[in-house]
Amino acid sequence: MSGIVSYLAGKAAELQVLRAYVDHGHRVVAQRWRGPAGEIDLVLEKDGEVIFVEVKKSRSFARAAESLSQRQIARLLRSAEHCLGTFPKGAATPMRFDVALVDDMGRIDVIPNALAA
Repeated sequence: MSGIVSYLAGKAAELQVLRAYVDHGHRVVAQRWRGPAGEIDLVLEKDGEVIFVEVKKSRSFARAAESLSQRQIARLLRSAEHCLGTFPKGAATPMRFDVALVDDMGRIDVIPNALAA
């Protein structure tokens, strides 16, 4: 039963994060975009820039951040590469990767451009 609860909590967190981005003027490109390399929680666009968002839900922001593994980051990068192929400019499309952390109180902490080197 806890697997179902976790799944539903994750879906609710994604919807909450999506609403926050939309409230700040972002356009929804895709929710749970799925490609050959895996899934991207949210794909958004604002001012010509594509934003790939990984949503992490846990009891605290720290625990949510800790749950993002190197394997997940690699999957996200590969998935984004496939997703960018659907845009007219392809890999030349301006983009960034945000990580949105959601705690048990429903608070959101977005780390913009979280995967920048």
